[in-house]
Amino acid sequence: MVPCKEAQLRVILRMFSRNSFLPLLAYAVCMVSATSSKTTPPPEAFRLRLYHTHTGERLDIVYRRGEAYLPQALSQLDTFLRDHRTGEVHHFDPRVFDLLADLTSAVGRPDAELQIICGYRTPWSNEFLRRTTTGVAKHSLHMEAEAIDIRLPGTKTSAFRDAALALRRGGVGYYPGSDFIHVDVGPVRRW
Repeated sequence: MVPCKEAQLRVILRMFSRNSFLPLLAYAVCMVSATSSKTTPPPEAFRLRLYHTHTGERLDIVYRRGEAYLPQALSQLDTFLRDHRTGEVHHFDPRVFDLLADLTSAVGRPDAELQIICGYRTPWSNEFLRRTTTGVAKHSLHMEAEAIDIRLPGTKTSAFRDAALALRRGGVGYYPGSDFIHVDVGPVRRW
């Protein structure tokens, strides 16, 4: 119902006699209509859809509404992004989740499912990777739960990297041979 404007209300009132209850009814309908049209919309929901390549788990979750992070959702994300080698859980910086949501939107795929290669790493896991692979930083932000390695199937990894770089929200690493990118909420840098 569209709220009545003052001029419309005057016309309605003139249509009926002074002794009629209809003008009062018309006025009441207009007031209720005007009041109900001023309700505030619900806050925007921020959603992530994730698939963990090492555990096979999936998570589809609203982690924030408007400016408010949802504690239970953050706890679920922390568990989902645990060190898959040790099972240890660490509390993630929620800015990482905002970065992921903004990154999928930046490539025009806000509802796409991100593949998680690596979330949190214990110091033990980080050192294990440093000994057995290349390109693992000694003081990796994965150990602070401020970094994540991801890919987005259906989006070229180079285009995904370029979108992450354009956001200028932290570090961006590009691993074309393994088909993923690293993003973090540390200083802006690239490799």
